[in-house]
Amino acid sequence: MELFKYMELYNYEQVVVCQDKESGLKAIIAIHDTTLGPALGGTRMWMYESEEAAFEDALRLARGMTYKNAAAGLNLGGGKTVIIGDPRKDKNEEMFRAFGRFIQGLNGRYITAEDVGTTVADMDLIHEETDYVTGISPAFGSSGNPSPVTAYGVYVGMKAAAKAGFGTDSLEGKTIAVQGVGNVAYNLCRHLHEEGAKLVVTDINKEAVQRVVDEFDAKAVDINDIYEVDCDIFAPCALGAIINDQTIPKLKAKVIAGAANNQLKETRHGDLIHEMGIVYAPDYVINAGGVINVADELYGYNRDRAMKKVEGIYENIEKVIEISSRDQIPTYLAADRMAEERIRRMRNSRKQFLQNGQHILSRR
Repeated sequence: MELFKYMELYNYEQVVVCQDKESGLKAIIAIHDTTLGPALGGTRMWMYESEEAAFEDALRLARGMTYKNAAAGLNLGGGKTVIIGDPRKDKNEEMFRAFGRFIQGLNGRYITAEDVGTTVADMDLIHEETDYVTGISPAFGSSGNPSPVTAYGVYVGMKAAAKAGFGTDSLEGKTIAVQGVGNVAYNLCRHLHEEGAKLVVTDINKEAVQRVVDEFDAKAVDINDIYEVDCDIFAPCALGAIINDQTIPKLKAKVIAGAANNQLKETRHGDLIHEMGIVYAPDYVINAGGVINVADELYGYNRDRAMKKVEGIYENIEKVIEISSRDQIPTYLAADRMAEERIRRMRNSRKQFLQNGQHILSRR
């Protein structure tokens, strides 16, 4: 991997490689952009097939956080950490405390949170060494598990997408096919059921499926059949890259709106569903509830304030759809444009401020 060439291509600011021999820590912190504020992004622990794969994942995820935070209206940049290791057996206290010291050494340029393979307990260990961590235990003034908040954000974003697709944001009577019923999707299904939607669900975890069937009167289908369900809305809440050449011809939904990350396998698939007239709610806009929630901890967590910001996902999806219509582009491009325009405005504002300051100094 030509690291500097890749960093230049997408304008990354910094990559920090961290190792602690005693604890076995091998971590990569990628900071993409801090124009809007310090970089916020979670710590992922995963068994990568190679160090190059770990670098690529950290960089890709960090850039995604820049766009997510910008689109959500947060005064935060984008960053991400990956720890190389098996989260089921390689964790130890020393590892996360050592990692916390590395974060502290960045002096606030990067703030972390939990992600795939890490937990609230892991964040608490990091918190022993630094304050630049969110998603810690409520006992420390944190918000706790972000899944219900992420789910609520997806729910309100889905309503905004439904308004574009059906002329009304009411989900009552709508058939919604939910792929994956983990923590976020379970809470999403609860909101949908309470509004009177008809649920069709699938997951590799049969117990999780049965729970949703029992509690929310959902219909279960095989994991390979979810794409062909005759539904109004398809909600991907599990794997990434599931909107692809194989699945798109099977889809019967008018709207795609779900919690999964990186739903488009390739950008051309976003072009294709746009041409088909499907309303797509870009993943990093609709699933931003979790990061909005943990970002509120930086101000001293207030749940009412955080939830009010999460409700703004409805308006954000509306803005994306408006840009898509205005510029005649797919919604995934419209979301990028919305985020990039905000970052560009801030850069220009800072540039103008510095130029004015230099002008005043020169006059003295």
